[in-house]
Amino acid sequence: MRAGDVLVVHTLDRLGRTVRDTLNIIHDLAQRGVGVRNLADPIRVHSSNPDDPMGQLAVVMLALFGQTERTYAIERAAHARAVASAPGRRTGRPSVVLPNDLEHAALLRASGNTMAEIPNKTGLTRSTLYRHLPARAGNEWGKKNPQMVAMQ
Repeated sequence: MRAGDVLVVHTLDRLGRTVRDTLNIIHDLAQRGVGVRNLADPIRVHSSNPDDPMGQLAVVMLALFGQTERTYAIERAAHARAVASAPGRRTGRPSVVLPNDLEHAALLRASGNTMAEIPNKTGLTRSTLYRHLPARAGNEWGKKNPQMVAMQ
């Protein structure tokens, strides 16, 4: 952007994640002669005039509200995940690995195939196999990964 341009944002919270980020971006743009204007916030801001104290106050307030809302959204999402996973439900993206493919991989592993050979025979990636198959007894990988040891 060049001096005299105005950056138009939907809301100021889209400009930065925290109050500090937002103020730093606006300050850096102002140093270059670029103004910032919002469209959808309840308080209209046009930072082209750096001598306007009410405009500066509005920027700080809107940035603070945006940061607060982001914090609450993160807390709500964490709470929702905890509530959903409490009865044992899995959260996150659904698995695309078919149970039959995992059974086939487990049979291949039980019959002595290595983790390097199984992907060629099943089409599953090594990371998928390590995620879903329990570690063999005495396997160093299982000792380093307590989650997999707990699955045994």
